[in-house]
Parts: sequence; structure tokens; C-alpha cells
Amino acid sequence: MALESATDLDPAPEPAPDPGVRVAVAAAALLGESPVWHPTEQVLYYCDIPGHTLHRFDPRDGRLDHWRFDTDVASLAPMQGGALLLAMRDGVWRFEPRSGERRRIAEPPYDTSTERFNDGKCDPQGRFWVGTIYEPRQPALASLHCLVRDRLLRKADGITVSNGLAWSPNGRTMYWSDTHAHTIYAFDFEPASGEIRNRRVFASFAARQPGQPLASYGGRPDGAAVDVEGCYWVAMYEGQRLLRLSPEGEVVREVRLPVRCATMPCFGGADLTTLYITTARINRPAAELVDQPHAGCVLALYVDVAGLPANFAA
Repeated sequence: MALESATDLDPAPEPAPDPGVRVAVAAAALLGESPVWHPTEQVLYYCDIPGHTLHRFDPRDGRLDHWRFDTDVASLAPMQGGALLLAMRDGVWRFEPRSGERRRIAEPPYDTSTERFNDGKCDPQGRFWVGTIYEPRQPALASLHCLVRDRLLRKADGITVSNGLAWSPNGRTMYWSDTHAHTIYAFDFEPASGEIRNRRVFASFAARQPGQPLASYGGRPDGAAVDVEGCYWVAMYEGQRLLRLSPEGEVVREVRLPVRCATMPCFGGADLTTLYITTARINRPAAELVDQPHAGCVLALYVDVAGLPANFAA
């Protein structure tokens, strides 16, 4: 996919938000992330990373529950029996929402003073994959790991902000992005072994230039989800938009959002045609937050192509 130029992204005036986008959860997170629609419970779980909080939203009655921790909680995956797998700054944990008990499964494979876990998901076989973010940003020391029993195996590296994990409908392509580099990668994925190879650029986007107004910046790829047609939906952080990319990496739809910083979409609802979108308000300018009061809220959009369900951790 070719880089988009600043000219291509400089509408005058800036496009209005898609009228189909609504606020699903009005309570604002600092940095909402990693939404997961639980296939059994039929509720939405998501994280507020710097808020050290796990949220659970039930759209049937609007109830919002939460659990607070003493460190960053970055991503999660459902487990059979009601437990959740949580990737936190201090390791990967098994967490029981009903009792609040948690047990560490794996130690963090990094220096917790400069690095933490970020986006994480299970592959179709139930292996939990989780990447890291290197907080000083340079050099590119972040990496991608796969949890095998109680060990985290390093699978890829050479990036700064790991994001965008997703799998194609046939489970033979894995997606992974480096938000800092404005690049989404694809790998050939071997379902039986979990081996990845043939890393290649799936899509790339123009970086923001010095002095470039945000209104003409398309954003950088953050979290993502895949639909049943194999299209990759990606939140463009600071771009105020959500993109649907074809399996060839071409933009086939743009959804304008009412907030500048979307972080990740996921498919939910009984038929997986509600696209939930987490957003952020942390470190945003005061004037922007006045203009965009829903920053940090969870948004929702009906789509006519269903998504793939979340995979349970084995």
C-alpha cells in the first residue's frame, strides 16, 4: 500500500464524524484499550492502561463494572470457566473476576522501568500473543511474545510500539503493527506450530511532519480487528478515523470519528456486527478535550459485515 500524502489528508473543512457512530460507554478512560467481546458472557471487557483498571460493560442494561490494580493492565483474553488472562506491566496473570483473585503465570521478559506489555490476543488455537512498548521510544527495543504454558517465547522484535495483532479468517496470516513507525506487518502463520515467517509490510502511512496540523494528519495504526471477509479494521491514533483495509492492504472504507484518538476496535453483539471502539484522552490538549467531550469513551458503530469472535486462551 502506498504512503498517503499530507495533501490527500488535508480536507477543508475537516469531515464531520460518521452519523452512525454513537457513544456506548460515556465514562471516560484515560487510555481505553484492548476491547474484547466475551463470546460466552456477551459483555465487553476493556482496559484503561494508566488508570490500572479493567472494565466490563453489559449493553443489555448499561451496567459498567470495574476492577482496579496497582499497575498497568494492557490487554486480556477470555479463558474457559470465567477466568481472564491479563497482560500487565508485571507479567501475565490469570484473573478471576468473580473473586478478584489473580495468579501470575509468567514473569515479564523486560525491564519494567522502561517497558511494558501492550496489545495482546489469542490466536485461533488459543496461544496468547502479546507485544511490548518501549517507553523511551528509541532505540526500537519492543518485541512480540507468545505464551506457551508458563513461558513467554520471543517471536519478533525491532519495533517500538507493538500493536495491531489479528489473524485472517483462515488463520494463516497474522498481522502486527509498529504504531511508532506507521507500519502494519503481515506474517505467514502456521496454525499447528504457531511459527511465523515471511514478515512483510501490509500497509504503511505517512508520518506527521514538523508543524503539520492534526487536521491534515491521517494518524498512525493502533489496535485492529478482522471481519469475516478478511478485511482489517484499524484505529488510526490521532487521525480521528477508523480504516477498513482489504486483504491486499488497500483502504476500502474510512469512518470519521468524533474524537482524535481511537485506540482499538473489536466486534461485538450477538451477531458480531457492532464495532466497539476504545479511545483515549490522556495527554490531549485542553482545547481539544473541550471540543471532543467523548474522548476516552467507548464508541460503537453498526457494520454490515460481521467480525471474527474472540479466541479463548488454551
